[in-house]
Amino acid sequence: MDSRAPTTTPDEHTIRVQQLFVAHQNAIRAMVLAIVPDFAAADDIIQEVFLVVTRKAADFREGSNFLAWACAIARLKVLEWRRQHPAGMLSEDVIETLMAEAPYHAASAERSQALVRCLERLAPRALELVRLRYYCGHAPREIARLLGLAPQAVHVALSKARSFLRDCVDRATRFAEERT
Repeated sequence: MDSRAPTTTPDEHTIRVQQLFVAHQNAIRAMVLAIVPDFAAADDIIQEVFLVVTRKAADFREGSNFLAWACAIARLKVLEWRRQHPAGMLSEDVIETLMAEAPYHAASAERSQALVRCLERLAPRALELVRLRYYCGHAPREIARLLGLAPQAVHVALSKARSFLRDCVDRATRFAEERT
């Protein structure tokens, strides 16, 4: 008898994979939210990922990196969603690059969640600039033209927004670390 034969039934394996999804759901959600700025859309994508993870549970090998496997599925779902909703989203190349660097551990997931919360705290004008630059992929000179601003003003405002976001995320993750 092969000692590598599975000791669980397919149904038990599927339940185990679903439990792994639940255990890693916050990290997967944070990764999706870092790319998809719409909370409702991100939740829809997470539900789709869960359905695919469940349907493809037999493809997951116990002992391998579940989070990397689930994030690969999430990446495909984000790209699929982006093709259906191109307005206001990062370009597909940017999404591919960010998802290749996807957070596969809790610390990165906490930073991603903090970034989402910190983006909500940006002033409306700063948020508009950040979205035009990082979600729509416009160059600062193009943003200046679109908004009727001086290019230097766009550079300064984006620099201040990045500084605010960096400090906000650092404070939030430090606070989270101190609580644990």
